[in-house]
Amino acid sequence: MKPITDIGQLDLTKSYTYADYLTWQFTDRVELIMGKIFRMSPAPTSSHQHAVSVIHGTIFQFLKGKPCKVFPAPFDVSLPDASGISQTVVQPDITVICDPSRITEQGCNGAPDMVVEVISKSSVKKDLHEKYSIYEQAGVKEYWIVHPQDRSLIIFTLTAAGQYQPSKPLTKGDLATSQVLPGLAIDLDELFIDVVEEPQALYPLDVKRV
Repeated sequence: MKPITDIGQLDLTKSYTYADYLTWQFTDRVELIMGKIFRMSPAPTSSHQHAVSVIHGTIFQFLKGKPCKVFPAPFDVSLPDASGISQTVVQPDITVICDPSRITEQGCNGAPDMVVEVISKSSVKKDLHEKYSIYEQAGVKEYWIVHPQDRSLIIFTLTAAGQYQPSKPLTKGDLATSQVLPGLAIDLDELFIDVVEEPQALYPLDVKRV
């Protein structure tokens, strides 16, 4: 079989598996969701990367000496179905795994304990719909959705019935805490600082900025 070295060789209307994904040799970053190929977003914004850095750095320091491990993207998470075949492989912005048997050289095989997605304009639908559903069905215990533009964070916690229960929307002045990692607290004042200041010249001198 001819090796796949360019994404253009793939039929994007077809379904693929994680086994197929592992054979691809092109450099484009993609995710598989229920067999369908989703291209990854272009280079993320500074606000996106700041949020990822704050959350990952805080969790990394918190987990020192503890069994759980945290991984930033790109990091493959394969979610097999009941038959053991995986048609879903995603790259969450941040992945926390507390079961070491799920960590492989390729990434994570099976549901992580916690994932964080930082929303960008190009990923809103995928993060709020497709990924929400697959994380819930796979049994990911906690799903954080961070929206830098809205300066909001919502934590979805898996109930005993296997459904996500949302927290109230959190914003500046709040602390984000975790049921999966008791004792973890992330200050949203630090998370949502202005990474890039808008030029003052855009605003009349006699108008207060909100």
